[in-house]
Amino acid sequence: MTDRLPTHLIVGALLRRVNDAGGIGVVRARGDANGGAIMVLIEDRTGPTRVLERTIGFDGVASLTDSAPSDGAESYWRRRRSSDPDLWVVELDVPEAERFAAETILTN
Repeated sequence: MTDRLPTHLIVGALLRRVNDAGGIGVVRARGDANGGAIMVLIEDRTGPTRVLERTIGFDGVASLTDSAPSDGAESYWRRRRSSDPDLWVVELDVPEAERFAAETILTN
């Protein structure tokens, strides 16, 4: 048994926090409600879209990994999603989006 919150609650909290801060958060793909992985797409007006993925280490500790897809964020998440249908893909457009993601995803 794990002490982690179900993924759908984490994603819901992230979207509410971003919305409350005046930003926009959109679920691009829904995964498994209880244990799906989370990928966060961060819109950047000055550069390419950043991709962060929640990873769980062997010790059970979650971290955010910065992925740098060579073929662009859109094709990367679609390819990952085709191999992992449990993957949640969330797009954020808010200042300090990485901070929102880290504070919400890594605190449980």
